[in-house]
Amino acid sequence: MAQETKHIVMNWQHGMVFEGGAVDGPMAVVDGTNETAPGPMLQLLMALAGCAGSDIVTMLPKMEVELTAFRMEVRGVRNETYPKRYLTIHMDFHLAGKNLDEAKARRSIELSLEKYCSVTHTLKLDAPITYDLNLG
Repeated sequence: MAQETKHIVMNWQHGMVFEGGAVDGPMAVVDGTNETAPGPMLQLLMALAGCAGSDIVTMLPKMEVELTAFRMEVRGVRNETYPKRYLTIHMDFHLAGKNLDEAKARRSIELSLEKYCSVTHTLKLDAPITYDLNLG
């Protein structure tokens, strides 16, 4: 089985603002100052949320759940000195839906975080990832 290689292009716009994305694909803005767009460290948390969220919205319908609302909050505690990497990451999942119960919600979250989400597996080697669940 061949290994997949991801390839992006990043173009400097001005100051600490860059625009990038998949080659010949949609672009996103990254602002190192967090003034005009999320900066790299915020986008890392967004990547985690997007990865886990994609898994969860794919799994819950297979469990006969119809999502009506889904929000995630992600907090990363960073090292005080350089490199200011994330030391810990905590995710809050807020889910509501028809036929949704705690067991189904937790099962989808845990499958994502423990098995499917590539971003989780990349980050958790260096920063433990925990979560809380809120239904309703």
